[in-house]
Amino acid sequence: MTLRRPAVALLAAFALGAFCVLGFAPFDAYLAAYFPAYFAVWPAPTLALGGLFLLWRRAATMRQALLLGLAWGAGCFLFGVSWVYVSLSQFGGMAPPAAAAATLLFCLYLALFPALAAGLFQRWRGNSLRDALLFAGLWTLTEWLRGSLFTGFPWLAIGYSQSPPSPLAGWASVLGVYGVGFIVALAGALLAAGRRRPAAWAAILLLLGAGGLLRRMDWTQPVGAPITVSLLQGNVPQSLKWDPKRLPLSVDTYLRLASEHPATLTVLPETALPLYFNEVPRDVLRGLTRHGDALFGVAVATTDGGYTNGAVTLTPDLVAKAYAKRHLVPFGEYPPPGFAWFFRFAHIPMSNFTAGPPRQEALAVAGQRIAPNICYEDLFGEELLGALPTATLLVNLSNTAWFGDSLAQPQHLQIAQLRAIETGRVMLRATNTGMTAMVAANGVIAAALPPFVTAALVVQAQGRSGLTPYARWGNLLALLLAVGACMTALRRRRN
Repeated sequence: MTLRRPAVALLAAFALGAFCVLGFAPFDAYLAAYFPAYFAVWPAPTLALGGLFLLWRRAATMRQALLLGLAWGAGCFLFGVSWVYVSLSQFGGMAPPAAAAATLLFCLYLALFPALAAGLFQRWRGNSLRDALLFAGLWTLTEWLRGSLFTGFPWLAIGYSQSPPSPLAGWASVLGVYGVGFIVALAGALLAAGRRRPAAWAAILLLLGAGGLLRRMDWTQPVGAPITVSLLQGNVPQSLKWDPKRLPLSVDTYLRLASEHPATLTVLPETALPLYFNEVPRDVLRGLTRHGDALFGVAVATTDGGYTNGAVTLTPDLVAKAYAKRHLVPFGEYPPPGFAWFFRFAHIPMSNFTAGPPRQEALAVAGQRIAPNICYEDLFGEELLGALPTATLLVNLSNTAWFGDSLAQPQHLQIAQLRAIETGRVMLRATNTGMTAMVAANGVIAAALPPFVTAALVVQAQGRSGLTPYARWGNLLALLLAVGACMTALRRRRN
């Protein structure tokens, strides 16, 4: 069967891409507020990919397939990550038309990866059930490519939509977020291709059941006693944060929160103190460590005259150790080669950081060993594994004030849920405007602050030791699975 009305098919693909976004945070909370019982949204990406699979199978030409992939990606990313516009226009100082154009181009770039998968699928497709394997394999490989090419942007990788309570979340401890995406894509394709085939339905039920069993497995074990952690959310407006006249606003806010919410470990967000670490007054450092150790985000000057986006641990004796952010944000934290002209249109403070070394040791704090990660570093699950198995806790410091009141904050928290499952570690998050939270090792949000409030979240965090299969092998298992699925589909086609 071929597409009889290509224009309608393109609109359908665009709508399916937009519909897929409903499977990500925060739409589960939105729907739960209007329905008396819990309304599950995690199946939405499975249905969206199932519809895309049907459209791709009906594409008559390579051009049609490519356009369908591009349309689906445009719908998904324009609805899902258009918050980039907020950071460029509202806080980056870029003129609205230029910010809108930059956002559109960025989303269309991201849409190229579904288009690539569509083109390869059109080239190699065959039998419908075998095509389900090919579809899932190509989807996974192109998602991984999107998360790796040009430093990578894996935001809205399909696997993130399957955070708890989805039964597929259990697969993350073995296959990681890309492997979960493979399962979602395979289930969607089987649902579409095997409507009257019992074997397809049996396979879908097997995937769901196995995921549910994996969710019950404890790959890691508690180590040491739980520690009290105070996660501070200063809610300092981004428009005021870098104004030198407003420096006391940031300092006083965090000193007050630290004093009113004592804990063994006090955690402040990314660049919480808009100073270089060597410029922070000692009385401020003493105030932050009055009740115990502190971990806070601050720029750290380097010996060669540059500066890093740092996370500094500090004891009450003012003994400091620092972590330097390794995976910097292009355009936000450094100008990519050939793009220095971009900063003539945008005015972003502290936008020329130096990257830290790829491997850094976990930091000893309050009887535990923590692995800090800053801002969107936690998008790259495999990069967090270098600190394991030494690290017993993961801590993310973020400043998502750059994205205003948008989908970015709840989406980022959902990403942290998958990181916790992958590593079998508690993930603590201290953010400027939200979402400040503790995510348990099973990916469940144990506690969270409302966004855009000045407050502290005091929690009991349990360190853990041991390794999940994903922590041992990283993305290798998911990539082997994807390649094996493609090879199996192609080999059966030749036979």
